[in-house]
Amino acid sequence: MNVSAEIDLRSDTVTLPSEGMREAMASAEVGDDQYGEDPSINELQARIAEILGKEAAVWLPSGTMANQVALRALTQPGDDVVVGDESHAVWHEAGAAAANAGVQFTVVGRRGLFTALDLTDTLKPRGHMLYPPTTLVQIENTHNRGGGVVFPQEDVIAICRVAKHHGLASYLDGARLWNAAVTTRKTVAELAAPFDLAAVALSKGLGAPAGSLLAGPEMLIARCVRYRRMFGGAMRQVGILGAAGLYALDHNLERLDVDHANAAQLAAALAKSAAIQLDLTTVQTNIIVFELSKGAPDAASFVAAARTQGVLLVAFGARKVRAVTHLDVSEEQCARAARVLVGIAERRAA
Repeated sequence: MNVSAEIDLRSDTVTLPSEGMREAMASAEVGDDQYGEDPSINELQARIAEILGKEAAVWLPSGTMANQVALRALTQPGDDVVVGDESHAVWHEAGAAAANAGVQFTVVGRRGLFTALDLTDTLKPRGHMLYPPTTLVQIENTHNRGGGVVFPQEDVIAICRVAKHHGLASYLDGARLWNAAVTTRKTVAELAAPFDLAAVALSKGLGAPAGSLLAGPEMLIARCVRYRRMFGGAMRQVGILGAAGLYALDHNLERLDVDHANAAQLAAALAKSAAIQLDLTTVQTNIIVFELSKGAPDAASFVAAARTQGVLLVAFGARKVRAVTHLDVSEEQCARAARVLVGIAERRAA
């Protein structure tokens, strides 16, 4: 674990490569990935495809690029895409879907979750004189702004069945699918099986410095490779990062339940305060999203005050805050963070 004076709960993307990961990166076999000659990336892509139960996979620098490439590969400009409430694609990708794929989003459900009936009720038919055709449904699992909640697999299966019936493609934004697998005790292959295309990230809970992968049928992945290049994501001797991803799979998967336990401990301590509103049923993985009660500071002031005491958080709204546990924060640090955060909230609320 990398130990510092600060307790950084802003995201699970802030982790630093361990010594073992750095050694793996330094000794990585590399080649030109644009020619398909980087052995480390080729091994990682093959391994991810196998883990997700898909024919092929392609490495991309970031989760946002993976989502954007997926949209280009699965839609046409002017199409409609159904997504869950407060999805990453709508809130955290700088409007890229409109700029890159030319699609619009229809938001359904609540806190990231929705049902097959929600999809059926919002479908826009092809060939209508007014409506943009709905051609894709996208599910985020786990759901970031929903507080790391896991999308129920029975709903996933039903949604993808409806999508297939109506000729829609289905895409899984599974950046934190590893966390969903730990909570549900299902394999990532089971969770990804209903989808035409699925993404996973190695730079979040698994601690790699960069890298997400798309997995699906070989012909679809070939399209994704082309769009990756169009978006500037084709790289050369990227096996240095591929080796970090392979190390993450070998060493950091089995410990994700520690992050979940730390999040549960932190959330339970926060929820005891009347100055903090937190639904503990939403704390299913490593993300905690909570509201500050009336009389407590607003989110920006709360985050600023926490920083002065060595706890780093992210404001998710006027009175909404997010904290994320990961491999670089310990149980003791989470307990200390809880004391700091409750103290800040209650000092102003008193």
